[in-house]
Amino acid sequence: MIKRKDRINLGAFGKGALFWGVGLLLKEEKLKKLLEKANSLPLTPGVYLMKDQEGKIIYVGKSRKLKNRVSQYFQNNSKQIKTARMVANVHDFEYFLCSTEIEALALENTLIKQHTPKYNIRLKDAKSYPYIKITAEAYPRLEFTRTRKADKGRYFGPYSGAFVAGGILRTLQKTLRLPTCSRRFPKEIGKERPCLYHQLGQCCGVCTGTVSEAEYAELIRDAVEILRGETATVRARVREEMEKAAAEERFEKAAVYRDRLFALEKLSQKQKVLAAPDVSEDVFGFYRDDYGAAVAVFYIREGALIDKYETVFGADEILDAESLLSYVYDHYRHREDIPPRVLLSFDAEQEDVAVLAQSLGEMAGRKVRIYTPRRGDRHTRCLLAVENAAEKLQAERRENEKSDETLVRLAHLLALETLPQRIESYDISNLGSEHKTCGMIVYENGRFKKSDYRTFRIKSVEGTDDYASMKEALARRFAHLGEADFGKEPDLILLDGGTAHVATARRLLEDLGLRIPVFGMVKDDFHKTRALCGENEEISIAKDRSVFTMIYRIQEEVHRYSVQRMSGAKSGTLRHSALEKIPGVGKAKAKLLLSHFGGLAKIREASQKALSDVPGVGPVLAQEIYRYFHKTKEGKV
Repeated sequence: MIKRKDRINLGAFGKGALFWGVGLLLKEEKLKKLLEKANSLPLTPGVYLMKDQEGKIIYVGKSRKLKNRVSQYFQNNSKQIKTARMVANVHDFEYFLCSTEIEALALENTLIKQHTPKYNIRLKDAKSYPYIKITAEAYPRLEFTRTRKADKGRYFGPYSGAFVAGGILRTLQKTLRLPTCSRRFPKEIGKERPCLYHQLGQCCGVCTGTVSEAEYAELIRDAVEILRGETATVRARVREEMEKAAAEERFEKAAVYRDRLFALEKLSQKQKVLAAPDVSEDVFGFYRDDYGAAVAVFYIREGALIDKYETVFGADEILDAESLLSYVYDHYRHREDIPPRVLLSFDAEQEDVAVLAQSLGEMAGRKVRIYTPRRGDRHTRCLLAVENAAEKLQAERRENEKSDETLVRLAHLLALETLPQRIESYDISNLGSEHKTCGMIVYENGRFKKSDYRTFRIKSVEGTDDYASMKEALARRFAHLGEADFGKEPDLILLDGGTAHVATARRLLEDLGLRIPVFGMVKDDFHKTRALCGENEEISIAKDRSVFTMIYRIQEEVHRYSVQRMSGAKSGTLRHSALEKIPGVGKAKAKLLLSHFGGLAKIREASQKALSDVPGVGPVLAQEIYRYFHKTKEGKV
């Protein structure tokens, strides 16, 4: 029983303590109800979705036995801090039953990408990473691409970055003397003079007609095996062909093989050796400290490190063994090359590891083994990967600290009330009065966030009125505040323009009831960033090198993006208008054809049958389209 004296001594904290007690009771009641619901779940594989008070999905997980896994969350036992934080926000959950654990693993991956829950590891969209594509043609070409289409081409990657993918592509082209031109073979064999690369001995010269389809297929086979990391296999075969050609006194051919073998040996010497020549494996090194977590992945083929991928996890992401295994699964969803062995630096339930190994085996078409080594060379490679992950995390932290210092100085310079962690920048681009766009870029926590970039095609403005165009773009952007994928409010808006642009934007925001600081980025006579401006004042940034560099990068990026998107919009319009010259083809049909074939050039090359097979076109219109392109000189429009 609480004595009167005790109640009086609580003083001003009396009501707070009472509310805290009521809140605790409500929390316990909520957990009790959730536990009752969890205990009614079946002991079968499935996927569960945790929801907050508003019904938003905040976490997605999977389990071999739904009842056991989900009920664990709502029992009063010790949990990781991030898990406990997530559970505190759970008000309900739903679930999907699956027939197998592998099905549950795949469904979990799909749902995480669909809902991007707050507490899940952010699964990277493979579209943003580069691939090397081998086209499906009589004479296939090697291409750099960021788009993996559902076509007959073969894709290798994704690679850790454009620098790595581009370097591998150039090395392959140089080593195997593959064509780098845009000519199509066999269609263009013998039609033009050989290029300079052939004259310098850097291209096999398919265009000369001296390389048969079978000989070229050998080169592509070698390229595929090198991309798989099987360089030793290629070297052995080339050596054998060289010796055979020499024995048969085909000395010119032997010399070609000799040069190729020399290039392959140089390629092998450039790669860092981490293991014996018969070792091909991927190594996942996971590192965590009190401030964050990161993972480094080593791709080792024939003992050599051919690529490395590193990523830092977000502050809210739950990083238990189950989540990390899901991350490994997603890592291979879009990879052509899955090695026979995968090493993990962290422990996990053997049943879960077995499910992952089976899933990867089905993707690879052969058995894949997964290990968590405790000693020996494999353990050493895991430790090396962990060291790389730790260094990545520390480098990220140093970069963030540096960025925060710059943002603090910028906030002080502009007298901002809050740190501008999310900056949106806008730039108008136009080409005459018909093609007008506004590009929007986002600079968040010291980095460009390209997934949030947007383009606004100006619709209501006549002529080239930049101020009216900016007003339309901003009005359309802030009409989406609060939406899931476009609703985050910026801390600062930077316009590529002067005081009049700023005044226009500020008046619009006031009308919308928004208090977001707006400044313009002023350029000098050489089109370089000079200062920031408000409606009536100009603020020099020349004396603060870090602020100047950041603003300069933002201004260059928004200008680049805006011009690029305007050019795309213009070329799209021109493609549409070219098609609309054909009788029977309007805007809808033009859009359909461009979408189906992927561009005007492909439509021009299409046969009548291929055109006729497009839904909604038919044989009569197909004949019109075909005639139009083939009666026009060289098929150009």
